[in-house]
Amino acid sequence: MITGLDHFVLVCPEIGAATAVYESLLGRPADWRAASDGAATAIFRLENTSLELMAPDGEGAVADRLREIISDEGPGLKSLAFGAADISAAHHKLTRRGLMPSEISDGASKNEIDGKTRKWTRFRCADTQTAGVKTFLISPEEALPVADAPSGSATTLDHIVINTPNPDRALGLYGARLGLDLALDRRREEWKTRFLFFRTGGLTFEVIHRLGEDHDPAAPDSIWGLTWKVDDLPAAHARLTDAGFDVSDLRTGRKPGSSVFTVRDGTLGVPTLFIAHSSR
Repeated sequence: MITGLDHFVLVCPEIGAATAVYESLLGRPADWRAASDGAATAIFRLENTSLELMAPDGEGAVADRLREIISDEGPGLKSLAFGAADISAAHHKLTRRGLMPSEISDGASKNEIDGKTRKWTRFRCADTQTAGVKTFLISPEEALPVADAPSGSATTLDHIVINTPNPDRALGLYGARLGLDLALDRRREEWKTRFLFFRTGGLTFEVIHRLGEDHDPAAPDSIWGLTWKVDDLPAAHARLTDAGFDVSDLRTGRKPGSSVFTVRDGTLGVPTLFIAHSSR
């Protein structure tokens, strides 16, 4: 039913400044720029998903709602859009699984960069059924092509991190209802965390639950952080240092054969890690 994570949305105050930040961070230009109906967007296409920046643009209900979200919650990761090969079949299945999807609707966007138009169909699941994370299923007419990028640029999203106060609810949502592949369910007492790893479309959803803390099991989940994969980690580290980002030293990652570094600021509030995996 779900083919992968088509894209995820980072809401930001102003599209021009945010686009410049993420072009520097990822080491690649935006592939799509558009503005309509009170929202301006910029899309970065990677090998396994896309990052969509979204900001209020002008006046209207959508612009007002985006400004309200930014005022109340701050900028950050707000939405997930899973890809579906057959949007009607996905709608039928998720209706039966109690996710209360909206009606299927059509959408279109015109790229300000080259004038091309892309179209899609999509629906939204009820927030009450997705632990408060805005969740869509989308079927584009065709995927955005992946542009070549220099060594040290982000090539894929290695994993996306979701915080949950209720890991059993997350197991039901991402595993049983959305049908993602549960690859790991493990408690690590030394890190005071229970980890749930779900895989889809070449990336990992890392759902984390903090142990030893008081949690309201009815409280919402939140999309927390991102880990970008690069082919040359020292080159990425040097590139971001030269661009003025505050980055940690290179260090060994938790996953065997991996090396990582943290970007401490300049990410619009998104905890961000860069990773490279050994080829051996």
